Amino acid sequence: MGESNRRFLVKWFDSFVWLEYSKEKDAAFCLHCYLFKCVFDKQGKAGSDVFTEKGFKNWRKGPENFRDHVGQVGSLHNKATQHCTDLMNQKQHVETIVIKQTDQARINYRILLTAALDCTRYLLRQGLPFRGHDESETSSNKGNYVELLQFLAYHDEKVHAVVFENAPKNLKYIAPKIQKELVNSCAAETIDAIISDMDDAFFSILVDESRDVSIREQMAVVLRYVNKKGQVIERFVGVQYVSDTTSSKLKEAIEQLISSTNLSMSRLRGQGYDGASNMRGELNGLKTQILREYPQAYYVHCFAHQLQLALVAVAKGNENIATFFTTASSVVNIIGASCKRRDALREQQQKDIMKALEIDDLETGQGNKIFQRVGGKSSRAKSASAPQEACQENQFQT
Repeated sequence: MGESNRRFLVKWFDSFVWLEYSKEKDAAFCLHCYLFKCVFDKQGKAGSDVFTEKGFKNWRKGPENFRDHVGQVGSLHNKATQHCTDLMNQKQHVETIVIKQTDQARINYRILLTAALDCTRYLLRQGLPFRGHDESETSSNKGNYVELLQFLAYHDEKVHAVVFENAPKNLKYIAPKIQKELVNSCAAETIDAIISDMDDAFFSILVDESRDVSIREQMAVVLRYVNKKGQVIERFVGVQYVSDTTSSKLKEAIEQLISSTNLSMSRLRGQGYDGASNMRGELNGLKTQILREYPQAYYVHCFAHQLQLALVAVAKGNENIATFFTTASSVVNIIGASCKRRDALREQQQKDIMKALEIDDLETGQGNKIFQRVGGKSSRAKSASAPQEACQENQFQT
């Protein structure tokens, strides 16, 4: 510069920790402003681009210009420095905050999750609904799930310490969405257990569709296979909603359900349906469409439906049997439609049982069984219970 040689001095690094030097451009830059200049650009308060883009080269007054760049306490450089300090502060990182959870917090979370899963498993096993009509704080019945969780809290101090008002506001595990997620998780684990038990074995499918109470067509699918012990196992794997009961729609729904369970249709060796035309049709039925792609999947007419058809045919062909079922149907409709008629039938049945016990036509045994005498004396020993007690035990038996 003129008659004097000037250059960047290494000792400036000691006085200005934010300073960076580029050998390629022979220029100095501000690391803090370079990293966080975009923040100030969005706020409309961006400063000079000398230390961020062009580079500083006025070495004669280097330290003075560096101090001018730093400026006062509220300068853009000092704000950028604060941003950089926060970024480099490991204690403020999200990962660090998450890891800093205490062991007790993790234990409490495990207790809460275990209690919620216990309630979910119980309700699923019993086939009971989860939600209540009114789950507010003032409700006297908040639904099976919440009430069962409350029951556990009353009888277990550890659970009581981590649920409801003692739980974090965002971790109560009682929201409807959380209940659905728990149910879906249990369903996924159950399916995984079934698939693991199959161990990539060949399998057959049993399919039937029906309308539910919401008037939606649902398709139930059951897997039939032989497990590792050589036992024939049947497992219900799910209900699939179908918008239409045509064979093509049913085939698409079956393939979708099978693929969702990580099974392959190439392992399919059998299929069983009822005798409806869309299921067993020879030209374009469901079994025909599957056989076209998987010829090893042999079709077998459902034995339960075959038995039903046989019974209906026999009942229609025998006048006495047809009359019996017609009379039985009429009795069920007439008696079942009135509580008074039901009570009258029970009272009459109780009188008949008492009379039969008194004349030794009936005898009691263990449990609630009544043994009809067929000629002569029965070889069974009579119970020591009184006829009245036997009548009370068996008055609802036919």
